[in-house]
Amino acid sequence: MKKEIREKLETMSDRKNSTFSSKIVPGAKNILGVRLPVLREYAREIAKTEGLAALEGEDFYFDEVMLRGMVIGYVKITPEQRLLLMDDFVPRIDNWSVCDSICCTLKFPKKSKPLVWEHIQKYADSDKEFYQRYAAVMLLDHFVNDEYIDAVLETLTKINTDAYYSSMAVGWAVAECYTKFPEKTLPYLQNKSFDADTHNRAIGKLCDSLRIDAETKQMLKTLKRTV
Repeated sequence: MKKEIREKLETMSDRKNSTFSSKIVPGAKNILGVRLPVLREYAREIAKTEGLAALEGEDFYFDEVMLRGMVIGYVKITPEQRLLLMDDFVPRIDNWSVCDSICCTLKFPKKSKPLVWEHIQKYADSDKEFYQRYAAVMLLDHFVNDEYIDAVLETLTKINTDAYYSSMAVGWAVAECYTKFPEKTLPYLQNKSFDADTHNRAIGKLCDSLRIDAETKQMLKTLKRTV
């Protein structure tokens, strides 16, 4: 099965996209350049036809890792089974592209929030950069809502943001929290609840956003910190 999947991916390779992806995804290796819509379509297909058998064997290509995560998102299994597969998958994440693409692929958190929330916590507490990013992006994608906003903000303050990609993700998540819940998020910026780099990245995201008005952007700029 693994051999057939790999050969199929090789036929889908796109040299131009491979070159481009290699430039914007530091750390990613062996990129075939299969475009995401094509990869998603193939993942849906094999999730239906092969199921969990499609996950057997180890991955060589970047695109295989991405496909594995997509299949986990699409295959018909219980939430508990899916989370066990994600526990196996997260250690395979070594770049922002796989992390972010798979987090947004997962749709089951909508109906399994308490279970997924508990799953995320061990990654939020981790000292590994892409575990931390996974936690932050999962919070960003699935928990910035009325029920969880307070817990999300508190969890974001606990994530170690010494590493670049964890800091970028937490900054992004804080910006999303502010966009949807400004009154709850502003005190975290005023009280300097995040390190200076992460704090400034959140403000930079907000100032670049079309969802934030000019007056608010001017106020936020006054909160920028010296790194």
